[in-house]
Amino acid sequence: MTEAGLPRTTNTKLVCTLGPASDSPGRIRALAEAGCDVFRVNLSHGEPETQSAAIASVHEVSEALGADLAVMADLPGPKIRLGDLATEPLRLEPGASFVLRPGGGAGDAAGAATTHPGLAGDLEPEDRLLLSDGAVELAVVETRGDEVVTRVVRGGRIRSAAGVNVPAERLGLPALTDRDRAGLEVALAAGVDLVAQSFVRRAPDVLALREAMGDRTAPIVAKIETRPAVDDFASILEAVDAVMVARGDLGVELPLEEIPVLQKQLVREARRAGTPVIVATQMLESMTHAPRPTRAEASDVANAVLDGTDAIMLSAETAIGEFPIEAASAAVRIAEAAEAWAIETSPARRERGVATDEAVSVARAAADIADGNLDVVAIACFTATGRTAALLSNERPAVPVYAFIPDAAVRRSLALRWGLRTLPAHRPTDTDGMITLMDEGLRAGGFAQHGASVVMAASSPAGRTHTNLLKVHRVGEPADRYRGMHG
Repeated sequence: MTEAGLPRTTNTKLVCTLGPASDSPGRIRALAEAGCDVFRVNLSHGEPETQSAAIASVHEVSEALGADLAVMADLPGPKIRLGDLATEPLRLEPGASFVLRPGGGAGDAAGAATTHPGLAGDLEPEDRLLLSDGAVELAVVETRGDEVVTRVVRGGRIRSAAGVNVPAERLGLPALTDRDRAGLEVALAAGVDLVAQSFVRRAPDVLALREAMGDRTAPIVAKIETRPAVDDFASILEAVDAVMVARGDLGVELPLEEIPVLQKQLVREARRAGTPVIVATQMLESMTHAPRPTRAEASDVANAVLDGTDAIMLSAETAIGEFPIEAASAAVRIAEAAEAWAIETSPARRERGVATDEAVSVARAAADIADGNLDVVAIACFTATGRTAALLSNERPAVPVYAFIPDAAVRRSLALRWGLRTLPAHRPTDTDGMITLMDEGLRAGGFAQHGASVVMAASSPAGRTHTNLLKVHRVGEPADRYRGMHG
């Protein structure tokens, strides 16, 4: 079981984007059964009613399966997009003039509207613009009132609502737009578990989103897709709950050849900080139209797993692709093979910072005991807030971590965490009851057999203090044998 109800074969979590190809309850269930842990709803596309319906469908499937499936709402961010085009796809030829203008009206080969009325004020001659994730490159010739006259440097095909990438340091849009605020209201009202913030430039952007949430908070995932965000990454890590290496727009902002190494650096820094990290964009892109990935894509997914990412994310593959379930299954199989190789060839690789408190020390000791004892089959913890579970996940132990958590919202908020299996639990009245709860839960779920050794971590008195209890427990033995050994 995982998240209370589905079989799990990988430690690396899977995020799948919902869209027309996958947002029905039947498809959501199939994706969950294929291994999806978190369902992404992209608020850049669709109407609020459609978005709310997709979120509700995940909740419906989650209840039917008895699984804590999480939903991540992805805010549009200060992203500039083209308006409608009269024909699409529209091909732009090299050397042609293309005018970007405010307002409405269908665009054509001569120009198109954008969603940023003040674009002309942000640009200067010779600035480089990219359309549709770099499919077309434009160079600014001049600004003429509120219009931007450009020359097509590299031609290609574009569609309505295609992204317009402007150097982030030039962009005058606020970090949190009116559209973000509207989307945030929809997401929080629908009960999402995570909120992804697009085009973060610096740590105060994250703080602005947290303030906008008010009392209805949700963990924030900062999408790293601008040069300023890379430069301020250390500060962003201190402000967020998770990060996403969003390679699509990042590969537009920075030279393409820098992205593979940068991905490794960002994953390593996030892991050292104990912040969950997602690697995203074009993981299995060819599966949007093909039933099998390319060898290069399989290597890309495997390398992200070997880098130590907590999760990988599928976008178009599951949102609009012809083979969404096959794409999810392929991602899981590749991750499973990569993890098996890593276990066989080297011990769990840890990126350890300085131990900041007793709870961190307990989590590290639990992982060290599990890794150094061949008889230990699992680590179990009881936690009300989820922090003990998160700390254990950070340590990347060689055995599964089973976290017993009373609050379903807390369980879902941990869905991105590497190697973590969350399970429902009641609140025990004392430490013996907590040990019994974990013992019985491990046996009932088939996670540990009678007589097996497990490491248990929790707080004592039960649920009332920080993590301060560490025990090696033999499954099936009575809890009262530990009476007087707390702390």
